[in-house]
Amino acid sequence: MAGTPIHSALERRLGLTDAVVIGLGAMIGAGIFAALAPAVRAAGSGLLLGLALAAVVAYCNATSSARLAARYPASGGTYLYGRERLGDFWGYLAGWAFVVGKTASCAAMALTVGSYVWPGQAHAVAMVAVVALTAVDYAGMRKSAGLTRVIVAVVLAVLAAVVAGGLGSGEADAARLAIGGDVTFGGVLRAAGLLFFAFAGYARIATLGEEVRDPARIIPRAIPLALGITLAVYAAVAIAALAVLGGTGLSEATAPLADVVRAAGLPGLVPVVRAGAAVAALGSLLALILGVSRTTLAMARDRHLPHVLAAVHPRFKVPHRAELAVGVVVAVLAATVDVRGAIGFSSFGVLVYYAVANASAWTLTPDEGRPPRIVPALGLAGCLALAFALPVSSVISGAAVLAVGAAVYGVRRTVVARP
Repeated sequence: MAGTPIHSALERRLGLTDAVVIGLGAMIGAGIFAALAPAVRAAGSGLLLGLALAAVVAYCNATSSARLAARYPASGGTYLYGRERLGDFWGYLAGWAFVVGKTASCAAMALTVGSYVWPGQAHAVAMVAVVALTAVDYAGMRKSAGLTRVIVAVVLAVLAAVVAGGLGSGEADAARLAIGGDVTFGGVLRAAGLLFFAFAGYARIATLGEEVRDPARIIPRAIPLALGITLAVYAAVAIAALAVLGGTGLSEATAPLADVVRAAGLPGLVPVVRAGAAVAALGSLLALILGVSRTTLAMARDRHLPHVLAAVHPRFKVPHRAELAVGVVVAVLAATVDVRGAIGFSSFGVLVYYAVANASAWTLTPDEGRPPRIVPALGLAGCLALAFALPVSSVISGAAVLAVGAAVYGVRRTVVARP
């Protein structure tokens, strides 16, 4: 908008509850409705071990991110932390992996919404969902936080119904939770890699650091709170699913939570569970658009992306041009291409993103709020281990995306340095 200072700050409107809810909205998304089956195929009866390992890595990443966000309470998340602590290239690489990978994830999540709401018109519904949520984001952070509260409440109610219905039925058998001889370390590692991404939304709180009131106090409290609540919910759901379906039944399920309530003798809850999955996907999409647009804003401020995207709306105090750009790209992808099966690089990129966050936290001094050294060390090692435990195709495509980003960075540096 003409006359608007392009570097004007975002408005600090989010309190502790808002920050926790946004984290929950990002984490308790469609993943829990779909991730259990592939995870149990990988880990067998060691599913809960995979969940525990994913939670440990997520805790380390969350702690590192929280300490960094308190130190650098501005938009951008790990892009900003990597730039400030490790150098411009590492921050850029983290930002590139996040923006490119998560833009594809946005389109995939929009298509997930479409497939639940109206399978025959999934692309059209996906595009409408993206436009609607971009409009909500554009109207200001209060609108986004308010909608996220509603979504989180609905999804938690649906998951509570699944757990109560499953464990309260005669089909639940605690013997199905026992760990058998089919468990291997590699299988547990692969399951942890699959389940880790269900936790990854806590970064959204850090990415929104410029919009949190008293970030040095609120962010270090909000991130572990959101992560702890999410872990408790996921553990309860996983236990209910295993107790009712067993490892074999869960591994063969196409809609695991719908199958749980059906097997528990509650077929009337199946449509409710499917509706809950659609709402959860909407929540994930809303949080993704928020996160990608804020990282885009930070990179545009440093001219790694077009500088015009660095504008902040004078009334709504949101990065409106970045939000519109992200919304347009995601809407076009969702309307034209099915990217749900082609975003393995996103998983790899997210782990690289958190690896940079842990490496950045390692460089903090005690006076800067450095966590115990074991936390970033374990987080960094865990991220790298999970990244290379992914399918080979995901590793190759992820490495290719990072290589393209590094090449773009090199070309830009060469052009800028040229007299």
